[in-house]
Amino acid sequence: MPTKDNLRFFFLVPPEVQLLDITGPAHLFYEAKEYGAKIETIYLGLDDAVEQESVAGISLGNLTPFHKHVLGPDDLLFLPGLDVQILFAENITQTFRSFFEWLQEQHGNGAKICSVCTGAYLLGFAGLLNGKECTTHWKYIEHFQSQFPKAKVLSDRLIIRDGTLYSSAGVSSGIDLSLFLIEELFGPVFASKIAKEVVIYLRRTENDPQLSVFLQYRNHIDTQIHQVQDTLAQNLSTKTTIEELAENVHMSPRNLTRLFKKTIGITIGEYVEKLRVERAVQLLSSGSKVSVTALECGLQSPNQLRSLLKKHTTSLPSNWQH
Repeated sequence: MPTKDNLRFFFLVPPEVQLLDITGPAHLFYEAKEYGAKIETIYLGLDDAVEQESVAGISLGNLTPFHKHVLGPDDLLFLPGLDVQILFAENITQTFRSFFEWLQEQHGNGAKICSVCTGAYLLGFAGLLNGKECTTHWKYIEHFQSQFPKAKVLSDRLIIRDGTLYSSAGVSSGIDLSLFLIEELFGPVFASKIAKEVVIYLRRTENDPQLSVFLQYRNHIDTQIHQVQDTLAQNLSTKTTIEELAENVHMSPRNLTRLFKKTIGITIGEYVEKLRVERAVQLLSSGSKVSVTALECGLQSPNQLRSLLKKHTTSLPSNWQH
């Protein structure tokens, strides 16, 4: 059960907002509340209007003006994407000048500020991305870099965190970002429950400490490689050949081998070893016998399991020797 109290999650609802940028994260945090997280959600407008129309034509209401709120370290603000005609307008910095100044203040107060898709432009216009790593929708990477030359714009990344600033690659990645934040706030077990509730595979960045290998190496946007990773993780107890994996994603074995390593940085064999080690440690720690654990991890014998664990761990508990 979550333990953090007094968390406030703010969602900016600008004109012509991308609907899923708001509704995806908002629903994840609604589910978190249903599971016991003490979260207050607040929807902000860029002016005194209490209602705003999305690009899909659906109106969102119950808004309060942004300037009526002061955020702090226990607060989180989501900045969704909006219609590019507004973002690319020459006078945008003047049109929303008071908002960008307010955004700078909230960043200075220690609030977590998270952009989804083209919402990263709002961070850029506020001057918050100078010297910071960030990302945005793949279609606008080059334009974004030219617009904000001091930002360290990274492509082919799902989620990026730099201090208290977070950015995500595209519309649906706001959901991945929400799960990322839920895990940061409430832990991986709770985040897994929320991911399961909404039938989403939990992904995180690859550089976070104490990260489960079942979540590691997922900070990319190649759906075919994600499919291969899913197949491997879900079928550890059975032998799956490279030919079968390649056929499932309509590739040649040679191309899959090359693309897999290029995408996640290690080979398929190395990835399977990591999956087996973590699964084995989980099973053995919960009292499973070495012989049973070996079979569950797709290994032929307890001795093979012991050799694998010795290779990847510094020491083994005595009860794992039997």
